[in-house]
Amino acid sequence: MLKASTRTAILTAGLMTALACLMPVTAQAADRAFCAGYTDAALNQVHIALSSPNCVAGARGARWSPERQVHFDWCLTQPPAAAAAERQARTEFLRGCRG
Repeated sequence: MLKASTRTAILTAGLMTALACLMPVTAQAADRAFCAGYTDAALNQVHIALSSPNCVAGARGARWSPERQVHFDWCLTQPPAAAAAERQARTEFLRGCRG
């Protein structure tokens, strides 16, 4: 009999494989031109957050990285809708902390 942790790992891997098969094949990563614009917008939002006293404490993690390459490389691996959602998440955070 397998240990519970081994069974859980096998079941999780099986579920993830099944879900991957169900994902639409048409989801494509964003292109370089799109990601350049996304990166510019992300860095503008990061600058606003890091220069706003009420926002700076919550501006942590890769979403708020001041490094251009972090945002650009991430974008290249995502469909445009995911990049738009990330941009919107930063926008909502900024609205909340800036009042």
